[in-house]
Amino acid sequence: MGLKTVGLVVTLTLILLTAPFAAAQQATKVSRIGWLHPGLSRPEPHPSLAAFRQGLREWGYVEGPNLVIASRYAEGHDERLADLAAELVQLQVDVLVAGGSAATHAAQHATRTIPIVMVGTPDPVGQGFVVSLAHPRGEYHRLEPPQR
Repeated sequence: MGLKTVGLVVTLTLILLTAPFAAAQQATKVSRIGWLHPGLSRPEPHPSLAAFRQGLREWGYVEGPNLVIASRYAEGHDERLADLAAELVQLQVDVLVAGGSAATHAAQHATRTIPIVMVGTPDPVGQGFVVSLAHPRGEYHRLEPPQR
């Protein structure tokens, strides 16, 4: 066998041996969501976070097996939102959920690469968060159910 043939056989063997591991790793990917809220943290989940978790469960996302939600609360001090948003970016979340205009503003200043979902932002166009509701600047991301 020539050197090129040996190289091809080694490459194909490595692909065949690692394919099951790659598929298993992809099937068990853990999605990371950053939850940024200007309000108070409390012992029980914030009502909107509880509803958010329930909606995710309905789509098959369950905290632990395939989901991590990193929650940060400014405790009513909007000036803390910038640091909290930066902290969530450092955690390399897949998406940031920002509660309200101040949190959305902090999230947009913390990242230009992580998608931001605005919650409770009454006029995102008027506040300059998006160019238009039909065509927001940045990339549109659609949440898909996890692969089973």
